[in-house]
Order: sequence, then structure tokens, then C-alpha cells
Amino acid sequence: MGNFAANEGVSIFVVLVWLAINSYLFVQFYINFLTDKWLYTRELLGQALPWARAPAACLNFNCMLILLPVCRNLLSMVRGTIQCCSRTAARQFDRNITFHKLVAYMIAFHTAVHILAHLFNFERFMDGQLNRNSSLLTFVLSEIGTGDNAAYLNPIRTDKTNPTIIMFTTIAGLTGVVITLALILIITSSMEVIRRSYFEVFWYTHHLFVFFFIGLVFHGAGRIVRGQTTASLKAHDPLECAEHFETWGMNGTNCPVPQFAGNPPMTWKWVVGPMILYVCERLVRLYRYQQKVVITKVVMHPSKTLELRMKRKGFRMEVGQYVFIQCPSVSHLEWHPFTLTSAPEEDHFSAHIRIVGDWTQALYEACGGDKTETQEAWKLPRVAIDGPFGTASEDVFRYEVVVLVGAGIGVTPFASILKSVCANLRPSQIYFYWLCPETEAFEWFADLLQSLETQMAEKDLSDFLSNNIYLTRWKENEIQMC
Repeated sequence: MGNFAANEGVSIFVVLVWLAINSYLFVQFYINFLTDKWLYTRELLGQALPWARAPAACLNFNCMLILLPVCRNLLSMVRGTIQCCSRTAARQFDRNITFHKLVAYMIAFHTAVHILAHLFNFERFMDGQLNRNSSLLTFVLSEIGTGDNAAYLNPIRTDKTNPTIIMFTTIAGLTGVVITLALILIITSSMEVIRRSYFEVFWYTHHLFVFFFIGLVFHGAGRIVRGQTTASLKAHDPLECAEHFETWGMNGTNCPVPQFAGNPPMTWKWVVGPMILYVCERLVRLYRYQQKVVITKVVMHPSKTLELRMKRKGFRMEVGQYVFIQCPSVSHLEWHPFTLTSAPEEDHFSAHIRIVGDWTQALYEACGGDKTETQEAWKLPRVAIDGPFGTASEDVFRYEVVVLVGAGIGVTPFASILKSVCANLRPSQIYFYWLCPETEAFEWFADLLQSLETQMAEKDLSDFLSNNIYLTRWKENEIQMC
């Protein structure tokens, strides 16, 4: 229990704080729309009003957060800053995508509630115009502002229309449709089955976030939901005047016609900061994209694994770190993360890339993997590198005994660690476990393990590294060969 609290305590605390803020905003804004200022609005719309506005507040908060976990350069800088104080807190930044998904789910939930409530609101707005009976408070409220069209409460100004037309002819309605469509496409294309099988679909639809945020910023500009103004509340007490609506504005009455106005747009104040940070993030990526990267060597390993050895001026790394690689000749937009398999002591940095999708297959072919002859250096494709970025593996040398467990191509972070171990002879004991489903995958890593064992034997440190390799699947012809 103690270890679980030490490892997961910070993550659980962050999630609980996030949920608490969401709950507070929902309850607070729900209560805000039960005040006298919104009494006439509730008379017209019913209880759907607070159910529409409370999720909107939560949406502002979560849309403020959604971009921050994908600002990887910002997170890397913060992670490196706090690592000297708390390694546990620094490791939480490795879960940035998990938090990004949680925030996305919360946005989807509150969007659904917000849309559903507004569907009821628009029907009530329409009913207020269709039921043209001056003995009904809803009709009297709907007629306010007909002359000057300024202090109205009901945004539907005539009974000769319908909610669908209003939806596509108002700022709030049109931006709401754009936001909803963008969100549906982003979330559905983020499902694991699509992301793994059709990564390009996931990647391109995710860039609809630009339209999502543009629509979000302008969504409140239409001021569809309106409440009684402060000046009107002083002259017209809704608790006293609601029952005398037929005499509003007449001589001798203390109830002048109420005046209404919409709240000024607030969403931009929530999201402008993260949007600026994300623009800075993209500028940093653009700068790194322009930096020259030289591919010094391409190695084709068994089991369709491609090794790229590269150099870039000023590149510095630690063990277990990863980079994002882009190949313009394959795709101008796609950046894919790969763990560095080289050691900091080497004069180059390298990544092992397993060919499992369209992008990796195209890179494999661009590097000459499908050709029998040697590829000339000038024919190799140009690549861009963003990173390196840290992971928990950087802490490996802080411990006396280390257990490394990898599965399949997931062993790549330990290649860098094991190489660096030879140079530093730290920690004092390493236990390495590798589970692999096929014998071919062992071949590309075997040379490194043999080299390490030889070096350890020469230094009389045979017990320094304990290798434990397990084959979890095999073919019948391999059994016969054995």
C-alpha cells in the first residue's frame, strides 16, 4: 500500500483536484442561474437554462486544459525543472496523454449535456412565439424588444421561422454546429482501432481542433441567453412584478417593462493563455524542423526493424529518452515518437523503428529497405527531429539495483541504458528481462547483449548484468529445426 501511494499518490491527487474543480464550477454556475436576474429567462426556458449554462462553465475550464498536455516542449522544460526537487512529481508528466484523454472525455460529456439542454431551450424559445396569447407570460416576454430589437429576451423574433433556421443563421448556432462536428470527428477518430490501423485519419482529423477553438472563442458572441440588466432589476423587481405582467409599463404601475442583455463572451479569457503557449510550442517545433539532421548510417535488422543513426548539431540526450521523427518525403504533418537506442557517450544518436504501418513502411522504402543494393548517402531522405524528451528511465542511475522489463520492440529504451552501463558501471546490479513473441526479434538485440557480456567478463564483472530472455510464441517449423 505504501509503494502504491508513493507511485500513484500524486496522480490520484491531481485527478481528484481536477474533478473537484469541475464539480465546483458546475454547482456554482447552476446556482448562479437560479437568482432573480434569470427569473424571467427561467420562466421562458424552464429548468433547462441552468443545465445548459453549468456545463458551459466546465467546458471553458477543460478547454483551457486540453492543449497543455500536448505542449511537449513546455512539459519537458517543467519536468526537468522540478526533477531536482521531486522525482515522483516529475514522473507524472509522463502521463500527459492519459490526462489529455481524461479532459477530452469530460469535454465530450459536458458538450452532450450542453447541447441537449439547448435543444429544449430552442423549443421553448419557439413556443414563446408560436403561442401568441397576451395572457401568457412567455408570450409577453417574447414580445419585449420587438420595436427597438435591443433589450429582447427571446432571440427568436418571429413566429415565421423554426429552430433549424435559427441554428444556421446565428453566431451561437453556427459556431455550435462547427464545434460539435469537429469534436465528434476528433473523438471518433481517436478510438484505438482507428488510431492503430489508420493513423493518418487520426492525425489529420485531430487538426480540426483549430476550427474547434475558433468556434469556441466566437460561440458566446451571439449572446443568445440573456438575463435582466442590473439597472432594470432596481426598477423592476421580478418577484413582485411577475404576477402583474399584463400591466407592465402602464402609468401608475411600479413595474416598467424589464430590460434584458446577454453576458459578454468569457470563453476567450479561459483559452487565450493555453492557445498562446501552444502557438509557442509549434514555433519551437518549426525551429527544430529547420535544423539539419544527417543520417550517418542505416541498418536493416531482422524482423523488419530499421535502425537510423543520426547527428544534429548541439544534440544532447540522456538514457531512455525519446524523440519525434518526421520525414517530409513521407508526410509533411506526421511526427512519430521513437525511443533513442544510443547511449549519451556515443558520437551519434539512433532509433530502432519497427515496420508496422503505412508511415513506417514508407520510411523503410525511402531508406532503401526494399532494395538489395547499398543506398548512397545523398539518396537518403531528409528527416527532422523534435526532442529529446525525458521519461522515468532517466532515473536509472539513481538506484543501486535496477530491474528492466521489456516486451517485444518495447525493449528499445533499455538498449540506451545497457550501453551507458558499460561506460559508467552503475548501478551495482542490473536484472534484465525481455519477453518476445518471435525468434527473429532477438536477432537485432543479440549483438548488443553479447558485446555487453564480453565487456563485463573482461572486467571480471560477470554477475553485474543478469539477462533473462523469454520466448512467448514460436512457429512449428522452428520447433522441428530444434
